[in-house]
Amino acid sequence: MRLNIVPAATGARWVRQGMRVFFRRPLAVAGLFFMFLALTALLSWLPLIGDVVALALIPAATVGLMAAAREVDAGRFPMPALLFTGFRSGPVKARAMLVLGALYALLVLLVIGLSALLDDGRLAQMIAGSGGSITREMLTDPAIQDALRSSMNSIALASVLYLPISVLFWHAPALVLWHEVPVVKSLFFSTIAVLRNASAYLLYGLAWIGVTLGGWALLLTVSALLGNLNVAVSGMFPLSITIAAMFYASLWFSFRDSFSGPDDEAPATDTPASA
Repeated sequence: MRLNIVPAATGARWVRQGMRVFFRRPLAVAGLFFMFLALTALLSWLPLIGDVVALALIPAATVGLMAAAREVDAGRFPMPALLFTGFRSGPVKARAMLVLGALYALLVLLVIGLSALLDDGRLAQMIAGSGGSITREMLTDPAIQDALRSSMNSIALASVLYLPISVLFWHAPALVLWHEVPVVKSLFFSTIAVLRNASAYLLYGLAWIGVTLGGWALLLTVSALLGNLNVAVSGMFPLSITIAAMFYASLWFSFRDSFSGPDDEAPATDTPASA
């Protein structure tokens, strides 16, 4: 296995490739992502452990969506079973996926717990006490403003704390599945790959922010031209599904270009990485 060092512009190319794959098979790719959402929603209904199990399945589901993108890119139709490919590639890889999932769930729950220290739920309690609506008077209430600041600080802290988790797990499931890398090494190589290609991943993230903001702006513009705000409200969910599905499809290309096997053609600049 070889770690490839890619130019910064590659990050924008990953975004375009993810969008291209989506538009080749929009219903199939969006359908698989919706299956993933539906599965996590159903699991969250389980008492006590539902949310934890849903979190633990995210690494395996992510590599399943990457596998679907690979199929579409190769000109094949992505079957629904691909979503579970992480658990269908032998007992060793299935166990590794479960370990990755458990670690991911543990770290995310830790982030949630730490961020909750800044937000004791006061904002939600105040809104619930007002019947679930936010009025102009509420926004000028010092108590509401203080609770809102605490809530925003909590969200900001959670975002900052989640970033290293994202780096750790960005490539880890794919390394386990396609390169048979042990769990600990997969987390290490994932981190190294993201850090060594930081400029490409920075541009990648900025490009997705631009796509998201552009989609929202287009939706709001159409809504304003039609004079109907319900157009924007109704379109927000399918737009979010579309962008999220394209994002998950693009993950395959970020992995493919960051790592190559012994038989793959490597970019001009690369670094050996022993598995």
